[in-house]
Formats: sequence, C-alpha cells, structure tokens
Amino acid sequence: MSQGFSIELYFDPALENQVLKAWNVLARRQISTQLIEIESRPHITLFSSPFLDPAKLESVVKSFASKQGPLPLSFTSIGSFPNDKNVLFLAPVPTMALLQFQAQLCEAIKKEGIEIGEEFKADSWIPFCAVAQDVPKTRIAEAFCVLRESKLPVSGYAMDIGLVEFSPVREYFSFELGNTVEA
Repeated sequence: MSQGFSIELYFDPALENQVLKAWNVLARRQISTQLIEIESRPHITLFSSPFLDPAKLESVVKSFASKQGPLPLSFTSIGSFPNDKNVLFLAPVPTMALLQFQAQLCEAIKKEGIEIGEEFKADSWIPFCAVAQDVPKTRIAEAFCVLRESKLPVSGYAMDIGLVEFSPVREYFSFELGNTVEA
C-alpha cells in the first residue's frame, strides 16, 4: 500500500556514494537499514503528497528540470527532527539557489492545482538528506557519534529530479537538470 509520492533531488555519483557510505556504516552496526530495505536512493525531498497523479506532474517536472542546471550542494552538518520518526540526516547549506529551486518547483506544481503542504512552503521547508530512519531511541546517540566520524563537509551537485512512490520506493520518472534533449 502506497504511503505517498515525493519529488526528489538526486546527486552526482561521487556525492551519492558519500551518502551511501553513511547508510552502509549505520547498517553494518545494525543501527538502521530501512533506507536500504525500501530501496531508496540518496536524495533531498523537494515536495511530497499522500495522493497525486504522476502523469499530471511528468510534463511539469520535465519542463522545470530543462530550465535548471546542476545545483551545487554541500552537506556540512548532521541533524535530527524532534518527532517519533527518529530520522537522522545530513543537512546541506541552505543556499539561496537551493531554496529558490525548491520554491520555484512548488510554484509550478501549485499552478497545476496541486496543494502544497505546509512543510514544503517556501518559509517552512527544511532541506535534508536522510541517512537513517526509525533509529531506536536507545541508539540515537551512538548513531550521531558514528555519523560525526564521516568527513564533513561533503560537496557535489544535484544532477537529476524525479518522482517516486513509496514505500518501497518505485521511481516513475527522472530528468537530468538542464537536459533539453528528448530521451
């Protein structure tokens, strides 16, 4: 049963591998394996909704992606949200380019009559890349210690944008940023 849909920002291979290293270290220590198990891919969630029609968004996302270029990213810190999901994440520097990218995408989606949830509105959105989910409360401190050993900052580029259904993760489509060539 689907839990929802997300538009995700994907990284260049080197940056993706840096995030996967963190996933794998936490999995080897049996702290968190959920992101691997649901077949996720390292990403920043730009928009999410429990219900939407993927076909309605494909042309919007494709058009949006074609007008963008690769987006520089630098993950400089580790964080967690104060809720029961026990998600640990790498936080990118919230550059104006990243914030505008997400806000412009949401504006394009809104023009299609799709409601933007509060957490994805321009003044509320927090960019992050999950490295662990459902971490047992008794192991959060250990997970932070493990993640602190990773060599931050890690930098690279966002290269693609895609729509997935979760969970498990199933990609509907993805487009390279700045690529106007028909696939």
